[in-house]
Amino acid sequence: MKTLQPGAVIGILGGGQLGRMLAMAAAQLGYHTHIYCPDDNNPAEQVTDRLSRKAYDDQEALAEFASQVDVITYEFENIPVETVEALVETTPVFPSSTVLKVSQDRLSEKDFLNDNGIPTAPYLAVDSLDNLRQATDKLGIPAVLKTRRFGYDGKGQVVIKSADQLEQAFNDLGGKQLILEGFIPFTMEISVLVGRGQDGQIKTFVPVENQHKNHILDVSIAPANIQADIAEQATESAKKIVEALDYVGLLAVEYFVSADEPKLRVNEIAPRVHNSGHWTIEACPTSQFEQHIRAVSGLALGDTSLYGRAVMTNLIGDDILKYEELLRDAGANVHHYGKANARPGRKMGHVTRIYPLD
Repeated sequence: MKTLQPGAVIGILGGGQLGRMLAMAAAQLGYHTHIYCPDDNNPAEQVTDRLSRKAYDDQEALAEFASQVDVITYEFENIPVETVEALVETTPVFPSSTVLKVSQDRLSEKDFLNDNGIPTAPYLAVDSLDNLRQATDKLGIPAVLKTRRFGYDGKGQVVIKSADQLEQAFNDLGGKQLILEGFIPFTMEISVLVGRGQDGQIKTFVPVENQHKNHILDVSIAPANIQADIAEQATESAKKIVEALDYVGLLAVEYFVSADEPKLRVNEIAPRVHNSGHWTIEACPTSQFEQHIRAVSGLALGDTSLYGRAVMTNLIGDDILKYEELLRDAGANVHHYGKANARPGRKMGHVTRIYPLD
């Protein structure tokens, strides 16, 4: 275990809004940050003092980056595994490449969860149209066909409602390395944010209810309005996951809550800070971003208790046009991600409101 002292440099792979807020949290703790991101005008470069605008497979640039930082982390899970494996030869990287190997493939992820006794939707690998037909015979219809890799915000998936859709859905998703998941009639989607330090210390935030619009997170409400036993089960399974992965950092675990048994199933895990945890900036003594920086820096984890009930609303696309109006709302904590173009479906910012706990 290595504890970083103030003035140390934290390297962050990725320059999106999550990298931006990680850099801001690192600065609060006295650290410098070095963003490594191939994209022009990325949100994180506006708040960091060092930047490498290089490709993730540029071995020379990666080696130079690694030589200039004290620890490395990442803000999204689709970083090439080979990149992390190259960097860790000289500089600690958290979370590990093993975590990426599990989380980047939906089949590997569900195998891992089920092997550890954590329920998910029933699933089968699909690599041919005949496979898909056989899988729907076993799992039934409706079902959800997904790409095994690189899906997010509803991309890379199709809900199959009839057998007539099978061929079209199969072709639309590329026709290989797919997974079919049985449809879960859930009553609520929740997530748990869990931090684990280099010393194995674990702290969780309260479970949060997530409401989506057009497959993109719209609103998160903390704490989720769920029974105490469901909250405890979600929290304990999140702890079990980070222990099984020997995880270091902040991890998000997304669940379906159902009326039928099992009442709680993991939908997916995200090995990073997460959109459903933005409310922690105002609602907790330690935000999810600070918790992640604490963990990868070898510091003690912070307090995750609640100041009040929190409601976080994403500002997506043209929602950002309400920016000045929101600033006049005394109860609104407004965050602008510094993006210039408000495209449909693009996360431009968020706003959090805090209310007294009931």
